[in-house]
Amino acid sequence: MAKSLYAAERDAAPSTRTAVIAWADYTAPSGVGMDAATAMRAEDGAERLDALVRGLPGVAPVSLFCHSYGSVVCGVAARSLPERVADIAVAGSPGMRAENAAQLRTTARVWAMRDADDWIQDVPYLELGGLGHGADPMGAGFGARVLSARQAKGHAGYFEPGTDSLRNLAEIGVGAYRAVSCAGEDDVCRAGLSGTTTTGRA
Repeated sequence: MAKSLYAAERDAAPSTRTAVIAWADYTAPSGVGMDAATAMRAEDGAERLDALVRGLPGVAPVSLFCHSYGSVVCGVAARSLPERVADIAVAGSPGMRAENAAQLRTTARVWAMRDADDWIQDVPYLELGGLGHGADPMGAGFGARVLSARQAKGHAGYFEPGTDSLRNLAEIGVGAYRAVSCAGEDDVCRAGLSGTTTTGRA
């Protein structure tokens, strides 16, 4: 996934310096059991994610690309992450432990995508008594910028070369916000964004 994203970022902006870190310093739940339905593992992972971001050298913007339960980790971590985190993009998310993007309490732009064949869309998007992860980040009321994931390959295929999902993640990674493809017919996910490429991303 990291290699595919790095190659796509180089294709999107060859002159922009960038780096991709594949991070998985938390215990991901196995299957769809109780561990997957609670935030316990996400809370532990959020602390480690915050420490990683704060330990990065330099002052360049950071974009987080959070897949599946990793998006729960990013949602829990969002409020404590440093302001250099410019973007939080979730793919195949079961929820971010929030009812809307404002509850994440982050200055980062929040993006969401989901493939039409992703089984994650069938999980209940709610949080009750500690079970579940809150609202669907793809929902109109959540407030995320909803991206196209056309040609993605189900739940595990968002980083496949040739997909809208990978192209969109790469454009975000290099700061080319005006080039992303929105999920709908309009360009609402690009509303209020200016510029084409931000240099010095890494």
